[in-house]
Amino acid sequence: MKCRALLQTSILLPLTLIASNPAFASAKRLRIGVTSGPHADILRAALPVAKKNGLDIKIVEFQDYVSPNEALAAGDLDANIFQTESYLGLMNKQRRYGLVPVGRTITLPLAFYSNRYKSFNQVPQGARVGIPNDPSSEGRALYALQDAGIIKLRPSAGREGSPLDVISNPKKLKFVELDPAQTARSLPDLDVSAVNGNYAFLAGIMGSGKAILYEKPASLYINHIVVREKDRNAAWVKPLVKSYQDASVRDYIRKTYHGGVVANF
Repeated sequence: MKCRALLQTSILLPLTLIASNPAFASAKRLRIGVTSGPHADILRAALPVAKKNGLDIKIVEFQDYVSPNEALAAGDLDANIFQTESYLGLMNKQRRYGLVPVGRTITLPLAFYSNRYKSFNQVPQGARVGIPNDPSSEGRALYALQDAGIIKLRPSAGREGSPLDVISNPKKLKFVELDPAQTARSLPDLDVSAVNGNYAFLAGIMGSGKAILYEKPASLYINHIVVREKDRNAAWVKPLVKSYQDASVRDYIRKTYHGGVVANF
């Protein structure tokens, strides 16, 4: 009887350890969508921490801003990391995705780049200026120009304006609306182009000295980890946010991007 009791104890003890130690428990598998570039690279830097926190993450990369939300809303992803709260709000309003932010990540400053001019003061009358055509980024680019005193928007436009909302344009700039992924590629053909940070990084122009105007920092443009409303309080959400917001990830951002990407956690 005593031998049998010892045998049972020797079996139960490891099982107790497994149940109480995340390192031994089966990892929660997650599919997380990101746009290629900094968002993907930073999430890769967080994978070792996520593994220690019991998460097995598969990164799914996208080249545009529409597909990651479509995939998340459809259930093909568990979360995505690529968008500002401003953009998410507009997409939820237009497409009724029902997606929610659960944790801050980074800011990728939008900037105006030029192959031809060293400052906006040099940009001539009638210059052609490329701007992203998605509602959030377009308004963001125009608001940055207003902040710099280059144009003026009707007050009701706020940060969501379009070229139709421009009421003062002393330089008579001609706005060319482009898919966000095309703005950096347009530089050989246009005088100036507004480029989102992730596309500037992919095009190799971030930190190149070609930026002639940066938007002013705004909390509205901090990117977020986003999930479906029903998963807001899922058991894996806090470990995911904790893994991303680890000090080692912050150090990776600082050492890799030298201020071109800002950690907001």
